[in-house]
Amino acid sequence: MEKRRSCLTLKEREILFKILSETIENPKSELVFHNIFELLCAVVLSAQTTDVAVNRVTGELFKRAPTPSKMAALSLEEISMFIRTLGLYRNKAKHLKELSMILDRDYEGIVPCSYEDLVSLPGVGSKTAKVVLNVGFNKPTIAIDTHIFRVINRTGLCCCKSVVEGELYLEKIVPKSYLLSAHHLLLLHGRYICTARHPKCAECKLTTICRHLGFN
Repeated sequence: MEKRRSCLTLKEREILFKILSETIENPKSELVFHNIFELLCAVVLSAQTTDVAVNRVTGELFKRAPTPSKMAALSLEEISMFIRTLGLYRNKAKHLKELSMILDRDYEGIVPCSYEDLVSLPGVGSKTAKVVLNVGFNKPTIAIDTHIFRVINRTGLCCCKSVVEGELYLEKIVPKSYLLSAHHLLLLHGRYICTARHPKCAECKLTTICRHLGFN
């Protein structure tokens, strides 16, 4: 069954993550935040946009509203003004206000560390919840975004036709010692080396095991 999930052997998977951990010095989120609530909001805002774009708007927003109670006290129009340069900003403003109200009312202003509780919040899907669990609570979760989906299929780490399928298998395939860091190792490799249109294969350190372009 495992052979159908990954084109790489266990040894090759170990080598892949060893190489990534040696070449990516600081595998962490590039979003700027100062507490787990700000992290949650930043990840919600990052949907269909870049971390750089999110960081441009959250500095001022988080000065005004660093907690659920303060975010909930802002009007939709106020939140929208802070994030208006982001795509889908009206929906995102609504999500930030609604999830803040729920956290303030039902969770005493504390972001829950449960996957089920997180995905019950407005605007929080599986990807967002797993990022928050990994980055905010140091849990060994892997959220599959477009970068990670591309990398795992190109390299042969996890051969999957959809994000849902990838979520079922990826955490089972990654060597246990790399589960905590795997999300950002794969994400940053996809963001800067294994890019969508013009992957930098000449710079890549994974070519000895990567299945892309018939290296193996």
